Amino acid sequence: MRAPACLTYLSVSIAFLSGWAWLEPCSAATVKPNVLFIAIDDQNDWIGTMGHAAAKTPNIDALAARGTVFLNAHCQSPLCNPSRTSVMLGLRPTSTGIYGLSPWFRNLDEFKNRVALPQHFKANGYQTLTAGKIYHGNPGGPAKRAAEFGVWGPNGGIGIKPDTKLIPATPMGDHPLMDWGVFDHRDEDKGDHQVATWAVEKIKTAKKGEPFFLAAGFFLPHVPCYATQKWFDLYPDDDSLLPPVKADERAGTPRFSWYLHWSLPEPRLKWVRENQQWRNLVRSYLACTSFVDAQVGRLMAALEESGQADNTIIVLWSDHGWHLGEKEITGKNTLWERSTRVPLIFAGPGVAANGRCTQPAELLDIYPTLIQLCGLPPRTDLEGQSLVPQLADEKARRERPAITSHNQGNHAVRSERWRYIVYADGSEELYDLEADPNEWNNLAADKDSQPIIAEHRRWLPTMDRPPAPGSAHRVLTYDKTTRSVIWEGNPIGDNDAIPE
Repeated sequence: MRAPACLTYLSVSIAFLSGWAWLEPCSAATVKPNVLFIAIDDQNDWIGTMGHAAAKTPNIDALAARGTVFLNAHCQSPLCNPSRTSVMLGLRPTSTGIYGLSPWFRNLDEFKNRVALPQHFKANGYQTLTAGKIYHGNPGGPAKRAAEFGVWGPNGGIGIKPDTKLIPATPMGDHPLMDWGVFDHRDEDKGDHQVATWAVEKIKTAKKGEPFFLAAGFFLPHVPCYATQKWFDLYPDDDSLLPPVKADERAGTPRFSWYLHWSLPEPRLKWVRENQQWRNLVRSYLACTSFVDAQVGRLMAALEESGQADNTIIVLWSDHGWHLGEKEITGKNTLWERSTRVPLIFAGPGVAANGRCTQPAELLDIYPTLIQLCGLPPRTDLEGQSLVPQLADEKARRERPAITSHNQGNHAVRSERWRYIVYADGSEELYDLEADPNEWNNLAADKDSQPIIAEHRRWLPTMDRPPAPGSAHRVLTYDKTTRSVIWEGNPIGDNDAIPE
């Protein structure tokens, strides 16, 4: 890959060697690199290049080979709205108080004028374009949309659906999103295909010398996971695809861990087993993953065909992971590996090829990394750290671990080897991911673990705000004085049965 004209060999080398030196902003007379910003909803680490043997993701794998993949990257919240807010604002959920599916951050006085990632690029000469799911939900009418991105494409989303649901009603009732499987339809009728088609056109018609920041947000493999037969045929119809689980897997976890996903539409492992849906769900998820991978491939091909590939920085990420039976659940809303670990890949000018970094990384780091790679003016109000040193050298040390929070007081700290979790009531978990990648053996009570816990505790967020005004949907609060737990407005008693 050639560096863009404004990123001279000397400036890039100095930045990489110093680790924190900022590249000089591009002048008006030089060509700035484009940015292709690819978000995938609910995509966990079931990606070929991340070590999942069965996943068929050739285009994402090829993108990783062109650049650097962060094998230990984690979201800041295991839920769409707080995770995407964190990425776009460069702030932790514990700093905004946004933990639930509401509020939209612009509805909070504190963040009405906060400069989001695409706005920083627009202010520095970029055309900004978006399609599909980037923010969580629509910011409003034309004026509000134009304030976030200059050009808006299709909303994407589910697209075509079957006439009737494909699975039985789940314990939470006939929730419209709880569905998966194969039915006769065209790929072209899916929202993600339409998003990719629009983005391909914008790439091919972009004027050289006029840099763009193009965000394409794919909905799948978010439920409902519908795919056509050709994507299902990539995966065997047998139990070899199922993730490893063990009986009574939650025995070593605190009761408080259940409160984070107390009563949700996503069914438990018990239900998918009893209704013969486990294999179907896993196969549907993988089929949808491969379908989205193909849409990524279409974007990569368009860059090559347009002659823009050598001057485009690509970042691909997912807002959080997804359980497929692990820890006895499906869905997200946990502080374990399957819910927090996500794909994070950079490629393009200034990024080493075939990089495979095992240092902890956070989605929060995307904002400062992109503006440094593009030579834009740095910001002093971002809580992430630039990944430019690791994009030059995968072994470059990174002291800070990755921190994920889900509602006030509940945090996971992920270092290169360990995962430490503390809940609002003070209960803890500690896992050695080298010896126990499935997180089955909670070491928090072991005497030998106390120094490790102490080291990880020092990274807990110093700011841990209560839920912001207007917070709703999957919001949990805990009063340390009364020890009262409130889930979505309803109290949970110490002896209340865990919902099945």
